[in-house]
Amino acid sequence: MQAVPEEIEQVSAAMADLRDILGDVLLAVYLHGSAVSGGLRPQSDIDLLAVVDRGLTGGERDAILSSLLRLSGRHPAIPGGRRCLEIMVFTRLDLANNLFPARAEFVYGEWLRDAFEAGETPMPAQHSDFTLVLAQARQEARTLYGPDRNILLPEISEVTVRRAMHDLLPSLLDGLQNDTMNVLLTLARMWHTTSSRTFVSKDQAALWAIPRLARDNALTLAHARQAYLGEVADSWHGRGDAARRLADQLALNVTEAMTA
Repeated sequence: MQAVPEEIEQVSAAMADLRDILGDVLLAVYLHGSAVSGGLRPQSDIDLLAVVDRGLTGGERDAILSSLLRLSGRHPAIPGGRRCLEIMVFTRLDLANNLFPARAEFVYGEWLRDAFEAGETPMPAQHSDFTLVLAQARQEARTLYGPDRNILLPEISEVTVRRAMHDLLPSLLDGLQNDTMNVLLTLARMWHTTSSRTFVSKDQAALWAIPRLARDNALTLAHARQAYLGEVADSWHGRGDAARRLADQLALNVTEAMTA
């Protein structure tokens, strides 16, 4: 993990709380996402995936949520401050059954903070995005606690990965205006994954995609990549039409790669 001492301490504190709350129910904790695929970027979350031996009780959910609300930094992350944490908890049985969409027992992310602070409790849910998280974690996750990732995390077939991406495309495109940078980079990563059958970081996927695009679309994706790396402001004023053209082209490329 390419992290400063404060980030390592943040992960250690989250793991310690999980172990205190869950005891023997906690089977494993894996680090995945940017921290292992290409290094943490200025606004990268720290992504953790936990596996438990059974479903969580109400008390366990409340205790984990309280811990994460305290340990996770608010979005957008402040330079030098705490990172945003994203934690997904899966049961061993659900992973063994390899459900589609994948079922998560508990999910915490900063985009959910307002709802949690208003009293909502993280409950089990199924979503195609969870399938992609598991597929990427199976490829690259680093074990922080418990057995190797290949012991507990299921192997996700290429057909299932493509099905999950197909299901996610409409909602991604709908979210373009409110989260332009991340949507464009996620689409670029989908295109890379469907073409190469491997997962890479968002900025690496953009580097791969840029020379394969027409000039105007390449410039727009380059801007998204620079914003992700903190090299330019994440501003899309006057670039909305260009972002929409790029998003539509990337979605088309993903669809075509799925059928190739």
